[in-house]
Amino acid sequence: MLTERAPAPDFALPADDGSIITLASLRGRPAVIYFYPKNNTPVCTKEACGFRDAFLQFSDANATILGVSPDSVASHVKFKRKYQLPFTLLSDKDHRMAEVYGVWTKKSLFGVTYMGVKRTTFLLDKDGVIVKVFSKIKPTQHAGEVEAALQTYCRPLSG
Repeated sequence: MLTERAPAPDFALPADDGSIITLASLRGRPAVIYFYPKNNTPVCTKEACGFRDAFLQFSDANATILGVSPDSVASHVKFKRKYQLPFTLLSDKDHRMAEVYGVWTKKSLFGVTYMGVKRTTFLLDKDGVIVKVFSKIKPTQHAGEVEAALQTYCRPLSG
């Protein structure tokens, strides 16, 4: 997995609005990139709704929020509409971005082992440098923790 102070790897993924989002398109403002396993599952929905409910604070800090999962663009569109998510969801269908970011891992459920996304969030500064990595996530508290880190690591310098 990527570590703090490392430059975030570039990516180009389809977004829920049909556009392609790249790391370069985020430069100049902080970004929250959160990886989650699947749309419409209880834990992933709680996490997404937490970011939705705190969206104003992230907007006030000029931060971009991107949710990334292996779900299709069509699935993202439905998920976004159903929960009125005001931020962009990216489709990493072939899990290349998850692999590069080190969050495509071996998982186990009910004795079955499979590969999947490890719920992880990366906070990037305006230059695309990872300033904080969250890998132990409590979905109902996560947006608040990320927002606090945003204020600590990415606040504008007063002149």
